[in-house]
Amino acid sequence: MNLELAIFGIITGFTSGFFGIGGGTILVPLLLATGFVMKEAVAISIMQMVFSSIYGSFLNAKKAKDVVKDGTIIGIGGSIGGMASGYIVPSVSNEFLQYLFIAILIFSIFRIFYSPAVQNSENQTKSTFILLVIGFFIGILAMSIGVGGSILLTPILVGYLKYDLKAATALGLFFVIFSSIAGFISTSYHGQMLFTEGATVGIGSLIGVYFGIKVKDMVKATSYKNYVLLLNILVLIIMLYKTI
Repeated sequence: MNLELAIFGIITGFTSGFFGIGGGTILVPLLLATGFVMKEAVAISIMQMVFSSIYGSFLNAKKAKDVVKDGTIIGIGGSIGGMASGYIVPSVSNEFLQYLFIAILIFSIFRIFYSPAVQNSENQTKSTFILLVIGFFIGILAMSIGVGGSILLTPILVGYLKYDLKAATALGLFFVIFSSIAGFISTSYHGQMLFTEGATVGIGSLIGVYFGIKVKDMVKATSYKNYVLLLNILVLIIMLYKTI
């Protein structure tokens, strides 16, 4: 099982680096398919995201510098929301969390599909309050279903705040640092963290993140959008199969 979890970590890390996500959208379905229940998969996913988001954001540092300010504001909101998630997960069923995951995937697919990969206009100054509120609610939702939040944040940044897709995914991975650490603390405090399994997947993800970011830098923006959509659709199919 440890070898299997390490392989899951490499796969998840690659998708995290390439797509700018925490990796939960890939890891949670994989863990469900191998016998873990939703709450166990969420715990392992959260711990893995701490590893992949910190290392991935370090590798992305030069390219992400233009969005660090907005990312920090959203991240603070996400930290607060992530802390709150620890009070939500124990009170809801595994089935509810799976349906919530599916709803977020559908939203992301539609927003990214109808948004351009490269924006024609320059980014406008964003309201600090709005960014905090966005981060807060994404933090709650993301940590409740074991994803970093980028899968929901990216379509909002691209569809409503007019970020280029690659810049949005870089900011999204930066945001995951805040939400995943908050979620890790909260989940551990409530006695739901699987430390050994999470660390095994997390260490494996470091290898995958490195290569994922390398490949991302070589892909054109229009092709990159298609890959992002394909990822979301594949994960949606897996989740529908496991849930319905």
